[in-house]
Amino acid sequence: MCDHGSSGQWRPELINNPVKVLFHLGSLKSVRHHGHHGPKTYVLCQTESTCNATHVTLSVLENLAEVKNKTFLRIENRERKEENFPVNFTVCISNLFGDYNNVLQVVQTMEVYKLLGVEKVVIYNTSCGPDLEKVLLHYRDEGFLDVVSWPISNFLNPSKGWNFAEHGGDLHYFGQLSTLNECIHRNRYRSRYVLLNDIDEIIMPYQHANLELLMEDLQKQHPSASTFLIENHIFPKTQFDDSHRFSLAQWRKVPGINILEHIYREPDRPHVFNPTKMIVNPRQVVQASVHSVLKSYGESFLVPPDVCRIVHVRTPLQGKLTKKQLFVDTKLWEYEEKLIPNVNRVLLKSGLL
Repeated sequence: MCDHGSSGQWRPELINNPVKVLFHLGSLKSVRHHGHHGPKTYVLCQTESTCNATHVTLSVLENLAEVKNKTFLRIENRERKEENFPVNFTVCISNLFGDYNNVLQVVQTMEVYKLLGVEKVVIYNTSCGPDLEKVLLHYRDEGFLDVVSWPISNFLNPSKGWNFAEHGGDLHYFGQLSTLNECIHRNRYRSRYVLLNDIDEIIMPYQHANLELLMEDLQKQHPSASTFLIENHIFPKTQFDDSHRFSLAQWRKVPGINILEHIYREPDRPHVFNPTKMIVNPRQVVQASVHSVLKSYGESFLVPPDVCRIVHVRTPLQGKLTKKQLFVDTKLWEYEEKLIPNVNRVLLKSGLL
């Protein structure tokens, strides 16, 4: 509902005398993905210039008096600040589910991102393990992390995989598309750039010391680009560094993968496209999928992997390859001097050391 008052606060009593209904059901635009037909929707609304709305709701009720029982959401991003942003880089991660408890890899990833210049991380949490919960609370209290509660399984039967034919469900991958797009819009005027990737991935510059220098060069070279696509490269968690240089005693009882031990990278496969994740200008992106932008006001640029690639430590995709057939990639080792004590500090403060 629209409030012409000057207080800037939504008042329930105004519902019985609304100025204008904001939402029109005819403007719904459905989004499908990987065979799922779940309720992923954009709702567009027209407002008058004199409308000073602060909260919105969606309702098909004819009796406007009943609207006061609906959940109202605060309207964000009213101020258009194009130059001064609270942070330069925000990482959006979706979604934690299935009591995910990969503590060591999460902490290492968070601390690498800090060293690369990330100032804020947003995680959508359906469920996670008890040890990881302690880590998330630490980062939240530190101000580095926003944890968005995402209890989607209380309302729908979300798919635990991306392929509808294989995993079924009402909604693709616990609503991954919804959370990614929500995170873009949430940070439209809060962050200069937004990184969209999974919790076991690091968007890693290979020719620049940090993300700021990387994006400064990329934006100069491609001024019309609003989306920078970063190739995914697999570092098999089944292959270990033979020197055991980073098999540290204090980390052995911490649940999760020690990414510093996995320095072998799978080669590109002929005729197989490497999936991408993204660095985007959130003010120019309207709608995004997992691996690309669907609608934006700028162009997309595929960043060469020798400039920037995703370090993705996970189960192998080419499991039959031997170490001699893999590439040695020790990029993460460049951060060991600061990374190791920083990881120890977080684990200690979280009560895991």
